[in-house]
Amino acid sequence: MPKVQPAAAAPGNGRARGRRVTSSLAEINVVPLVDVMLVLLIIFMVTAPMIQHGIDVNLPVSRQATAMTTERVFVTLPAAFRRTQTVYINDKAVPLSVLQERIRQELQGKADPQVYLKSDSGVDVQDLMTVMDRLKGAGVQKVGLVSKLPGER
Repeated sequence: MPKVQPAAAAPGNGRARGRRVTSSLAEINVVPLVDVMLVLLIIFMVTAPMIQHGIDVNLPVSRQATAMTTERVFVTLPAAFRRTQTVYINDKAVPLSVLQERIRQELQGKADPQVYLKSDSGVDVQDLMTVMDRLKGAGVQKVGLVSKLPGER
């Protein structure tokens, strides 16, 4: 509804001008909101690929590697395993001494208890066998070794 405002008296001759009709601005200006949201979207699109999750492991290369499609339990041995005695279960650091219990907890309720083992190419075979023995002691029936294809990053 437009507001009617009385006109102020004109200076000088004393005659008043007619009534003036103004409308109130009851709309929200969404252009600045859209501008800010687009800038935030661009910032997130640029920074999202830069965020890196996980542990850097230099996997060995295999010509017969196959891609996995389902959610699995991964145990990762970093290059510093011999010094730290720490493995990673799905990107969570776990000391080797409690590996068996944590694996039991991860595999509880799963019909086919299998674990995929990723290790840095610099890890000794003895360290790999130590972790595999702990996994077998936790009740894991199948242990898969993860590798990458020759051209894969």
